Amino acid sequence: MTPRRKGLVLDFGGVLTTPLLPAALSFERREGLAEGTLLTALYLDPESIRRTEELERGTLTQSEWNEAAGKALGISPDNVMGRIFADLRPQPSVIAAAAAARRAGVRVGILSNSVGPAPWNLYDGYELEERYDTVVLSEDHGTRKPEPEMFRIVLARLGLTAEECVFVDDTEQHLAPAAELGFATVHAVEPARTVAALETLLGLPLTDGDPDPVAS
Repeated sequence: MTPRRKGLVLDFGGVLTTPLLPAALSFERREGLAEGTLLTALYLDPESIRRTEELERGTLTQSEWNEAAGKALGISPDNVMGRIFADLRPQPSVIAAAAAARRAGVRVGILSNSVGPAPWNLYDGYELEERYDTVVLSEDHGTRKPEPEMFRIVLARLGLTAEECVFVDDTEQHLAPAAELGFATVHAVEPARTVAALETLLGLPLTDGDPDPVAS
């Protein structure tokens, strides 16, 4: 019999938050941009991709990213990152499931490709340091998912092997390298399905308990 897994590693944006795409579409509507403008200008353009990777590694500041993104989109550069993701909210069921897993003795870590702390902090209000056993942000380590080093860092922090852990991410490209290291993986597409998959992989009920105040 396969032993119960002891660790859970969670991406942040799109896993512990509501999905990123609806927030981005709302941003385009607010700014009067045609649908798809954001994806084309920032996430398909090679130079913009390079800048975002530098941001995630901590070698470019969010303000510098905002300046370039504003030019690419033809809008004011003021707090572009914060404006793009202004509609993100906590994802209650996944946050509650992570809390339930931790109460049951599972070590829970956050593994996030970060975007710099200022002028907008993606993680404000989520109390990550208090609620999880470790928080690994890409900018603090000069590496980013899907690079294997990111996964090795969180495993070392948790004191576990990949085979003992489940990894959850909304970006499918991040799952394969984790699986190669030995993680069981869950593609976060819909919260109820994510929680059900975690219950199966961890062998625990994760839907009971008191509501989480951050998740409301």
